[in-house]
Amino acid sequence: MTSQVKCLVLACGNPLRGDDGVGILLARFVEEWAAERHAGINVIVRMQWTPELAEDIAAAESVIFIDCAVDLKPGEIRVREVAADADAPPATHHLQPYELVSMARDLFHRTPKRAVLFTVGAASVEMGEELSADVEAALPEARLKLEEALASCVD
Repeated sequence: MTSQVKCLVLACGNPLRGDDGVGILLARFVEEWAAERHAGINVIVRMQWTPELAEDIAAAESVIFIDCAVDLKPGEIRVREVAADADAPPATHHLQPYELVSMARDLFHRTPKRAVLFTVGAASVEMGEELSADVEAALPEARLKLEEALASCVD
């Protein structure tokens, strides 16, 4: 197993599917934020969350999952705790955060002290490289809330 990481950020999305690219955009923000503060943050960006990420999750003290959500009002931001056996609403990707945390527990006998799912409501995930006006308008608030989540992970 890889060495312990203070905070792991797992961003998911497709920049060619409109608002689905918001996770990747926010991951780039995290990279800049972490570089300025020399924080122990590892950022992984994927188009979908897959089983091999369980090892990285098991090696992290904290995990922040970032994605868009089609079940939220466009531009709405939600931050909620993730537990290994928590119920989760249906999503657009193959594995849900709670499933990955469960895999980390089952395969590597370790889970992060804290895991959160950070989502931004999507107006459209149709083909296109532009964010919707609602998601674009939500970015300043999303960055502030993400900074709060990051600060709690590295403090």
